[in-house]
Amino acid sequence: MSFPWANEYKPSHPLMQWLDEKLPLPRFVYNAVGAGYPVPRNLNYMWNFGVLAGVCLMIQIVTGVILAMHYAANTGVAFDSVEHIMRDVNWGWMLRYAHANGASAFFVVVYIHIFRGFFYSSYKAPREMIWLLGVVIFLLMMATAFMGYVLPWGQMSFWGAKVITGLFGAIPLVGEPLQQWLLGGFSPDQAALNRFFSLHFLLPFVLAGVIILHIWALHIPGSSNPTGVEVKQESDTVPFHPYYTAKDGFGLGVFLILYCAVLFFAPNALGHPDNYIAANPLSTPAHIVPEWYFWPFYAILRAFTSDFFFIPAKLMGVLAMFSAILVWFFLPWLDTSPVRSGHYRPLFRKFFYLLLVDVAVLGYCGGAPAAEPFVMISQIAAAYYFLHFLVILPLVSSIEKPQPLPYSITEAVLGTDEGAVLNANPAAA
Repeated sequence: MSFPWANEYKPSHPLMQWLDEKLPLPRFVYNAVGAGYPVPRNLNYMWNFGVLAGVCLMIQIVTGVILAMHYAANTGVAFDSVEHIMRDVNWGWMLRYAHANGASAFFVVVYIHIFRGFFYSSYKAPREMIWLLGVVIFLLMMATAFMGYVLPWGQMSFWGAKVITGLFGAIPLVGEPLQQWLLGGFSPDQAALNRFFSLHFLLPFVLAGVIILHIWALHIPGSSNPTGVEVKQESDTVPFHPYYTAKDGFGLGVFLILYCAVLFFAPNALGHPDNYIAANPLSTPAHIVPEWYFWPFYAILRAFTSDFFFIPAKLMGVLAMFSAILVWFFLPWLDTSPVRSGHYRPLFRKFFYLLLVDVAVLGYCGGAPAAEPFVMISQIAAAYYFLHFLVILPLVSSIEKPQPLPYSITEAVLGTDEGAVLNANPAAA
């Protein structure tokens, strides 16, 4: 993102001048998150969640590395090593709870970030690559979280691994060999735990690399904004620092208060009590469920209960579950409306709110027992989910009459009063 009015980095201290010449890292930071990076002046608090997601990743990496120093990836002692961390390691209980609840916080932040992107159409040109990399980040998060859930080797860890890896067996021809390759055998055991521990340790660093690409891609077209109108003049932007560093700092403070409230007062609220029972392959839990952030997709998986001609129900469920995320890759081309912001698209806005309700219903059904009426509700909600993206969104894009857009971001912020606009941009006088 290059603006002629952007501040240039001009180090005054000789040491910083030498460093800028040999390794221009300060210049890179200045242009990425400093006064050298102009951003739209009308960003609201919904734009805080990208920074919060980065903070969550750092919490997960730091706590995860320390926990790995005390964890034993051995089926005979894995459960006991987690109890050892909780009881005997100095501040081990806090690190373990910070890591477990940090995963939930990470998904809360990212889900809000994603649905903000849905509402403001952040996936549209020229920001398609930012969106595509964001979907890759979400898939990596899901893989990392699933493997981390297996590591405590409690009842839900073992049976969750058995159920989820068993889904790959539904794929024709290559399914069973793929499942055996993932597990290193025919069921979750020592080989599977070694694989999951190694990948769970590695993937966060891969995730960090893709996030760097995500931020890099963001800096080429620049940030979107609530109006969806592109930057036209200097008065449309303000420097990232100090304006948005202060705003992000306030959002971070609120987030940390909520995060610490859960961490210290309700650390097990989002977990499952069965995972405090050591894994037992001979005792199947009455109700096997994944972590809450998988529930909407788990509901879609369970919505298929009958074979369709020659296609088994299990295979259709697996395909639907993965398609529920893969369909996001095609959003830049499914939504053809020239208007980005949902604020100026009244019909789109109504269906967006319906989608929110639908995903909430799927989440509730995913955590409920696989019995009626939850299965039937899951089927209706799953049908509407795909209908929204594949039919309703393209149809609304073609028939909707959007409301008039402001000429510029400055006009959207200061109104249409000519004097106010000219005062904000004296060069236009």
